[in-house]
Amino acid sequence: MISTAQQTPVKTLVDCLHYRSAAQSQRTAYTFLLDGETATEELTYGELGRKVRTIATYLRNVCAPGERVLLIYPPGLGFISAFFGCLEAGVIAVPAYPPRPNRSLERLQRIVTDADATVALTVDPVLSTLQRRLDQAPELKSLHWLATDSLPDTLTAPLDFSPAPDQIALLQYTSGSTASPKGVMITHANLCHNLQLIEQAFQHSPESRGVIWLPPYHDMGLVGGILQPLFVGFPVVLMSPLMFLQRPVRWLQAISRFRATTSGGPNFAYDLCVRKINPADIEELDLHCWDLAFNGAEPINFQAVQKFSQRFSPCGFRQDAFYPCYGMAEATLIVSGRRKNTGLIAKSLDKEALRRDRALPTSDPERARMVVGCGQGLTGQTLLIVNPESRRPCQDGEIGEIWLSGASIARGYWSNPSETAKTFGGELADGTGEKFLRTGDLGFIHQAEVFITGRLKDVIIINGANYYPQDIERTVEQCHPRLRPHACAAFSTDISGEERLVVVAEIERHYSDDAAQPGDQATLEKKIRRAITKNHDLQVFAVRFLKPSAMPKTSSGKIQRHICRDAFREGSLQLFWPVSD
Repeated sequence: MISTAQQTPVKTLVDCLHYRSAAQSQRTAYTFLLDGETATEELTYGELGRKVRTIATYLRNVCAPGERVLLIYPPGLGFISAFFGCLEAGVIAVPAYPPRPNRSLERLQRIVTDADATVALTVDPVLSTLQRRLDQAPELKSLHWLATDSLPDTLTAPLDFSPAPDQIALLQYTSGSTASPKGVMITHANLCHNLQLIEQAFQHSPESRGVIWLPPYHDMGLVGGILQPLFVGFPVVLMSPLMFLQRPVRWLQAISRFRATTSGGPNFAYDLCVRKINPADIEELDLHCWDLAFNGAEPINFQAVQKFSQRFSPCGFRQDAFYPCYGMAEATLIVSGRRKNTGLIAKSLDKEALRRDRALPTSDPERARMVVGCGQGLTGQTLLIVNPESRRPCQDGEIGEIWLSGASIARGYWSNPSETAKTFGGELADGTGEKFLRTGDLGFIHQAEVFITGRLKDVIIINGANYYPQDIERTVEQCHPRLRPHACAAFSTDISGEERLVVVAEIERHYSDDAAQPGDQATLEKKIRRAITKNHDLQVFAVRFLKPSAMPKTSSGKIQRHICRDAFREGSLQLFWPVSD
């Protein structure tokens, strides 16, 4: 396998690192914005190679090839050296995000137990914080801990190891939007194949420039933001997700300042920029350089894309720079994408037909739901729309589950054969025995374009009709400015043997600081119930209002509806107002 950006064959990312650190040692690989704005830290390919040697030498002395090594790093360049140190040592990297202060260590404990990790790499500040809490978590206390920023930066061993392509490179723990996190086994061959797909689909070259704020423990941030630039050989500027969330203009300022050609994120990031960036800041931006704004990880909101394009067109952003794409950790990352700079394909579909798993166009705005195409299946992969019950391929325009096969599909879930068989062992009814990844995502294909409509497990079925929670949530968010955007969950629950609709909505932070007036809760609840009845012909069983930042979300910002449902049933939601019904 050869990247078009180099003439040296690479079968693994270790080969790629060897090439870059030897042939392009002085070239800047990564820049990190310490404050999200001006203060920078840089790492050349040569410096990266030296740091990797040090970490790999240490790991070879304390663990055997194939052992799992936990990576707990804050945003920064330390994670990158540690990740490649694992690959160079032949151990399996397990990225995880540092637990927030005063937050439970439960998720981290589950990952350590599931992966059976033996070593944990981090930096001194994180280790100092965690050490005070290790007595609460015996799973973490038993690990061999090392702060890599305290290791001497010396050439202790040559870069001479290259793993087999079919060896596992990392366990990418799923973010848990629909179930408990599971460790996806991604091989070196999976990574190289998917990175080549991204390079071709995005038309990357050594002249490309990237800006990424996505977290490195998430598949889009790791594979797309950190590994893709090294694979192709172009520089990337990184910043903390928190710096972006605190002040979204920092993202666009970095694109403008460093003349980035590629950047992006989930749909909510573009919406946040529209809502939070003021006109004075827009006047200082120059986004003419940005020719690929990828948008993935969640269903794409056509209105949000339009608003972003309109708001930032005065400073040079072009709507045809938007690049809708579809991917998932179980497929390493990218699954489908469009030709670059060809604009959006959006369809206005009949909501009533969608409830019957049919994608029928409509011109009636009262009946319409807009869906955005996510491109076509990429070269060397098979993408089918399959009826999940009959296991037969759907016809064009018929909604079904997305099934995948190809060289990017991961080996399965670590130490979880039952879930691996269920998710990675899909077989069509034709009896050929070919295995497919069952994504759990619903969609349809029209004229070769892939459209995502929702998640199989999230679909709300009431009185025999299907309802997509995203549609209901969008209706709720538009009811009143007091409700926080992208912080609403709609789901069904069994009440006396009947599926009933429940809505959970988060109160906007600046409104929560105001004194609550008598009747506010009843007024908001009435607006929500009326809007849902009008737009979806549904009756709401219960409405709950959450405190700011209390909505359960994954690390990439997806609503965890299953956690909301469980908390509703248990009565453990963090309510802003007490229950009124």
